[in-house]
Amino acid sequence: MKKLLGLLAIAGTLAVVACGPSAEEKAEKARQDSIRVADSLAKEQFKADSVAAAQAATSANADSTAKADSTKAKK
Repeated sequence: MKKLLGLLAIAGTLAVVACGPSAEEKAEKARQDSIRVADSLAKEQFKADSVAAAQAATSANADSTAKADSTKAKK
């Protein structure tokens, strides 16, 4: 009986290991994960660049408005 249970345990272990992903599947998943991370980083960089551009435009617009107002007050 012990031999039978031992054989069943070994067979069960082999069946569980055999059901796992292959090396190719693991490599493909790792490649997809790295692409996903790169896309996320590019998206965040684009957002940061957009915010910086908007702040620069707002700052430039505020400076020109302040100069225009100060010249009107002097006249």
